[in-house]
Amino acid sequence: MVEVLKQEPSRRETWIRALYVILFTLIYSVAEIVVVAVVVLQFGFVLIAGDRNQKLLDLGASLSRFIYQILQYATFKSDDRPFPFSDWPSASSDVESDMPAGSS
Repeated sequence: MVEVLKQEPSRRETWIRALYVILFTLIYSVAEIVVVAVVVLQFGFVLIAGDRNQKLLDLGASLSRFIYQILQYATFKSDDRPFPFSDWPSASSDVESDMPAGSS
């Protein structure tokens, strides 16, 4: 029983994590707005120019990976804090390599 308690995070660590989760929840809300803007702009590029904008594709890809990292942290799946406490996710990284086996 004592070994189990040593492996679990302390209450202080859990409360600190709760504050980070609140912070990332606010950041997530802003990221949602940015995603909607990217979607609308990308539709505009496709309708007007007839082709997708590569910079918006890259932004959408890295932003979706950032949101994924926030959700992983908030749900205790990962202990790694997302940006700005780590590097911004690249648009070229493979999302499937971040997902657990059997979830794709």
